[in-house]
Amino acid sequence: MATKIRLQRHGKKGKPFYYIVVADARAPRDGRFIERIGSYNPNTNPATIDINFDKTLEWVNTGAQPTDTCRAILSYKGVLYKKHLQGGVKKGALTEEQADAKFAAWVEAKDGKITGKKDSLTSAKDEARKTALAAEAKKNADKAAAVAAKNTPPAEEVAEETEAPAADETAAESAE
Repeated sequence: MATKIRLQRHGKKGKPFYYIVVADARAPRDGRFIERIGSYNPNTNPATIDINFDKTLEWVNTGAQPTDTCRAILSYKGVLYKKHLQGGVKKGALTEEQADAKFAAWVEAKDGKITGKKDSLTSAKDEARKTALAAEAKKNADKAAAVAAKNTPPAEEVAEETEAPAADETAAESAE
């Protein structure tokens, strides 16, 4: 029986959520599966991947073939790199300690990249929020200035209004 590691789609239309499963190659996409080994949520940034590392490595070593997308996910999580290092240990090119050290260094570097991306995303979001707030404050100030200019009469009209009552009073005094 040929087994595949593939995605099983769940979730609403436009909001996919996937289970990572081991299934018979002849079974339908969302149908019967042998074992569920993880989940993948592409709706978050960066995508959320939860996987049972040991079970997945066991299935890959047994001969389960991952689909293209699952291969990318397993590579991202380091399952395929761990299998590669175990192959080097079997051939005698590496010792078990060297392979573990290489894998630990790889995991450390990968975690650094992921946290760097998360930090850059949050800082970009904060920066966008600050620029939007500054633009909104400027727009509000412009609106307030326009309203104030509209409500206060121009200086010429104020001067004419003060001169007009004075002229009326002088005209009334001269008429008497």
